[in-house]
Amino acid sequence: MTHSTLRPLAIALLAGMAHLAQPSMAATEQTKASAAILLQGFHWNAWNYNYGWYANLAGKAADMKALGITHVWFPPPSDAASNEGYLPRQLNVLDSKYGSESALKDAIGALKNQGIHSVVDVVINHRVGTTNWADFTNPTWGCNAVVKEDEWSGACGNSDTGDGYSAGRDLDHTQPQVQNDLKSWIGGRLKNLGFSGIRYDYSKGYGPQYAKMYHDAMTPDFCVGEIWTDLNYNDVDVHRKVLMNYVDGTGGTCGAFDFTTKGLLNQALTHGDYWRLKDGSGKPAGGIGWWAQKMVTFVDNHDTGPSERCGNGQSHWPVPCGQVMEGYAYILTHPGIPSVYYAHVYDWNLRNNIKSLIDVRKAAGITSTSSVNIVAAQQGLYAAIVSGADAQVAVKIGPNSWSPGNGWTLSTSGTNYAVWVKGGSNNSCSVQVNFSIANANTDASQSVYVVGNQAALGDWAPGQGFKLTAQGAGNNVTWAGSKNLPCNSAVQYKYVKYNGTAIWEGNQPTVSGNREMATSNSHGGTMTRADGNFRF
Repeated sequence: MTHSTLRPLAIALLAGMAHLAQPSMAATEQTKASAAILLQGFHWNAWNYNYGWYANLAGKAADMKALGITHVWFPPPSDAASNEGYLPRQLNVLDSKYGSESALKDAIGALKNQGIHSVVDVVINHRVGTTNWADFTNPTWGCNAVVKEDEWSGACGNSDTGDGYSAGRDLDHTQPQVQNDLKSWIGGRLKNLGFSGIRYDYSKGYGPQYAKMYHDAMTPDFCVGEIWTDLNYNDVDVHRKVLMNYVDGTGGTCGAFDFTTKGLLNQALTHGDYWRLKDGSGKPAGGIGWWAQKMVTFVDNHDTGPSERCGNGQSHWPVPCGQVMEGYAYILTHPGIPSVYYAHVYDWNLRNNIKSLIDVRKAAGITSTSSVNIVAAQQGLYAAIVSGADAQVAVKIGPNSWSPGNGWTLSTSGTNYAVWVKGGSNNSCSVQVNFSIANANTDASQSVYVVGNQAALGDWAPGQGFKLTAQGAGNNVTWAGSKNLPCNSAVQYKYVKYNGTAIWEGNQPTVSGNREMATSNSHGGTMTRADGNFRF
């Protein structure tokens, strides 16, 4: 029924009602409007630190907190045949070139004392033997742990469920013993050490259903997979689809690194092709344009970029060294969960520049699901306005000039980038409310809004309501977003499909016929309204 035939009824008192909203208890950052910021806590040469890398991280815990970091991604922790840890040998031996198990535990504890979560790099696509090709120990496995397509002539497992990897023995995740030992290692050994998040290495090497299996053994607060495939710049959607398929394959429990956005930034910053950052529907052209809630964005990591300085390390797919801050201006103002690279912060002396951008993101209340309005995407210029829960942020990257106009305050800038802020929170009490709704059966022209009895929700005017962001593609995807509402308020609202014409959802089984909630009296708190399905 549309708003024209059903006016909202009088505001009902909500105290004591059974459906009173409770503070958010979302299990992972990938299932909510996340304000997380990940730090990759190492680079390619970090192992060469006299077994003291973990102690180094522990010593920087307070500074990471001050920087605004919420999660730190650790290097692979197990005994390995490679210095960097990516050829794991004895999984249950947690002494490596980065330091001892004791030092690792101390580092995790130091971060926890600062309120920072620790994410473990889980390398389970492949493994090497203790003394030869496949004499696996600790845990001990036989030849059936190796897929039959592997280079090792003794492999006797089943078919591979993903891509091969020639540097190690490809593991057969269909085998119960492999599954049980990995669940015990991830959900027991690593979790008990203090890790609460997972980064899956070489995730394209095995079926995503196994990533979910091991995720469920740990029940982490953060989960992301590395799906790095070739990117055809003339058919970007194919690349985005691979990321979406991985997320779907994990049942939505794990996100993916947004390698599509990474590749597009490479092209834009190298060749000035900033037009590549906008797709045909006007959205960001990377994974964040389709399902930002599940995407972890980054400028460079230990594989793609340099390490302590430009020109060393892996540098397989780097952003131009002189344009790194342009990349951060993009990812730290846009939806998705941004990942910051240790080398850029602590070796390249970009800490203060990066912190200025993180401060803007946090003050504006930008989350993984914030909406983006791209206002320029052309050769030499990209500009967008991003709506946070507390303020709007305008960002410009590229050598060409651009300004958002009157009413904006320049917050931070550098070579070929600038960020402005408009609005902002005041000293009054407010609560962040995370809204989500699914199965609205929208067409390509429609968006979903939250419209209600608060100024922030449009005071029942659909065109002034709070516009949500689609978390994927299709008619019945989830729409989500976060908005600050006044504390101690009786809130009534409905979801509306809107494209200039409003289609209101039907009545609720409440006295008012509207959805109802009461905000808490905790300033800066978070509440979640996971409202299920659009009501027809």
